Amino acid sequence: MTEAPLTDESTVRIALVVPDLLGTYGDRGNALVLAQRLRWRGYRAEIVTVLSSAESLPESCDIYLLGGGEDVAQQAAVSFLRRGNGLRRAVDSGTAVLGVCGGLQVLGTRFTTGDGKHHAGLGLVDIETRPGADRAIGELGTRSELPGIGVLTGFENHLGRSEVGDDARPLGRVLHGTGNGADGVEGGVTGRVVCTYLHGPVLARNPALADTVLSWAVGAPLDGLPDFPELERLRAERTRVRG
Repeated sequence: MTEAPLTDESTVRIALVVPDLLGTYGDRGNALVLAQRLRWRGYRAEIVTVLSSAESLPESCDIYLLGGGEDVAQQAAVSFLRRGNGLRRAVDSGTAVLGVCGGLQVLGTRFTTGDGKHHAGLGLVDIETRPGADRAIGELGTRSELPGIGVLTGFENHLGRSEVGDDARPLGRVLHGTGNGADGVEGGVTGRVVCTYLHGPVLARNPALADTVLSWAVGAPLDGLPDFPELERLRAERTRVRG
């Protein structure tokens, strides 16, 4: 069935998922970026903040955003998101999801915490994570495998090493930095579920990725926006491949 695109009078609902658990490194800024890029195009946008004290996750949102968090927070987030399986039903209906860092591990099949214990993730992306020997900290650049996106930049700060399974594909190939720490790739994608280790926030630093997620949500290509010279200069600096 072809999904009817939203009209300019429609409100796009952006769910900020348990930022009280998955809210490190300013990842909630991704919601602000999406909302503003919609408003510039004449759409109405609503940010729906869903705390872990809620009964369950609503299924009525158009985009779901998960940020970074530590081991205990990730376990708590998985427990919350299993209540009612709202996120899984939303994904099955084609809703866009972005998971950053700890959000990547929560959306994956399994993650191992620093104490060596294995924990099941939500299984929405075929990615398994284990702790690495050293923490990956610093600028991260990757060439995206999603069409029309090009180079993605951000900063990483994580111990996880994540392996993409057969039922997912990498978000991109690492240009500099660590990324997943396996096979020279970064992040993972299954359908409209996108995972990455890029902070920044990632959608502020990478507007092409933001607009890809938004086009999935509204069900149609988006009109272009005016160039911002300062942003383009900064992106040019950040996308230089480092030796």
